[in-house]
Amino acid sequence: MKKRFLTLISLMFCFLVQAQTVADTNAPATGMRSNEKIFVVVAVVVTILAGLFIYVARLDKKISKLEKHQH
Repeated sequence: MKKRFLTLISLMFCFLVQAQTVADTNAPATGMRSNEKIFVVVAVVVTILAGLFIYVARLDKKISKLEKHQH
């Protein structure tokens, strides 16, 4: 379980690094990037996804315990 969780976290990190690399082009900033609001949006999305991953990991752990006690 920990291996899967670490894999998901590292995959998210790779996507974020890639998104930052693409965002660092020399194109003029427009829309949310011009006001740097995009960083707030990214922070909120990452926080929600991290919360969901933690919730699913805890739920999986609890279900595994229940399955072991049932048999």
